[in-house]
Amino acid sequence: MSDERPVPNGHFQSLITKLNWRLLPFLLICYVFATLDRVNIGFAKLQMQGDLGLSDAAYGLGAGIFFIGYMMFEVPSNLMFPKWGARRTFSRILILWGLTSASMMFVRNETAFYILRFLLGVFEAGFAPGMFFYLTYWYGKANMGRVMGIVLLAGPLTGVISGPLSGGIMTHLAGAHGLHGWQWLFVLEGLPCVLLGILAPFVLSDKPADARWLSAGERALLASTEEAVTPKHHSFMQVARDPRVYLMAMVLFCLLNVVYAIAFWFPTLLKNCGVSDPLSIGWLSSIPSVVACVVMVMAGRISDRSGDRSRHVAIAALISAMGLAGATVFDGRLVPALMFMTVAVSMMYAAYTIFWAMPSEYLKGDSAAGGIGLINTLALASGFVSPNIIGLSTTLTGGTRAGMAVMVVLLFVGGCLALLLRHKAPQDAGASSPMSAGSADRA
Repeated sequence: MSDERPVPNGHFQSLITKLNWRLLPFLLICYVFATLDRVNIGFAKLQMQGDLGLSDAAYGLGAGIFFIGYMMFEVPSNLMFPKWGARRTFSRILILWGLTSASMMFVRNETAFYILRFLLGVFEAGFAPGMFFYLTYWYGKANMGRVMGIVLLAGPLTGVISGPLSGGIMTHLAGAHGLHGWQWLFVLEGLPCVLLGILAPFVLSDKPADARWLSAGERALLASTEEAVTPKHHSFMQVARDPRVYLMAMVLFCLLNVVYAIAFWFPTLLKNCGVSDPLSIGWLSSIPSVVACVVMVMAGRISDRSGDRSRHVAIAALISAMGLAGATVFDGRLVPALMFMTVAVSMMYAAYTIFWAMPSEYLKGDSAAGGIGLINTLALASGFVSPNIIGLSTTLTGGTRAGMAVMVVLLFVGGCLALLLRHKAPQDAGASSPMSAGSADRA
């Protein structure tokens, strides 16, 4: 017999905890592999470029072409999310991108490199914004900063894991069974995504109403919270005409340029500092990410308490810009460059974490799926722009300083634009519900 008793107020904390343990670990692991499959090309470059004879410009184009495929299919994928449901959507994405990533081992020339990078973007499209939209089914606005701080740990965790893992694979498996180290890298970091895709339908529920692991009272509470929210936008076309959505996309564009610039080129920066061993590069590149894990969780909590997301995004972005400027000045000197890069990376991820709580609060209902996808799609032009800026500057000047200087400017611009979002967003009825406003300290 099902338990239909209402959930007392004292049980809100236990419900939040139950949601956290059921949903967040699996989504975090999936997002780690998404990030890993997206940026492991930076480590593969250390061997792959020489084996295939790719120039820095060709590498930058191949790294960036991923985002063309991603951008083309992200909004359609997210618009279908409410109809397809989380389980089928995430399963499809994980299996297809895992197989494509593993297929990178067969690359023999520039053409195959470009094609597979494009397909990887096509198949991964919709995962991140779909995940952000999915979380709005389960969490109120007062917890969103902390929730984002957990799932977005994927970024710095990937930095911690990918360095030693990628460096170790490339060092110790080079030549095994006649394969290069970079080929093993793509196989061993791509195939786990297929397994996650198989598991997704068994771990996730499409909506709270479908969650058999919740009591009837808990499902009713989550449903009442969702019904209490009055969406400002009732269709994707209304979202597409909202200037605030495009301002958010511009802020995210500035932040993501730097995210991808550092992800793709940090191993090369360490190599310029005299570190030549892939395993050593891997360990050193993980240091900023360890610090970032702590900083971004703290940033999410602080922003939940204050509620002033845009100001915190601006502060974090400006501090990150100063750190990146310092790392650029000390390029070639390991200790100061690594110290400044640690500041840049940790504060960049803090800004990124707080940012994603903003569209999740502003956009409500099914139209939020397309809106979040639109913001992410427009901003992901950075994934094509950033590696090409760094690649071309390296080819033309022989170093990364000019390209990194552009990234510093973009961080300052992003911080300033974030301040324009400070005017108060429209309130909805759900903001005063116990699951949102009343549980700010429970996530």
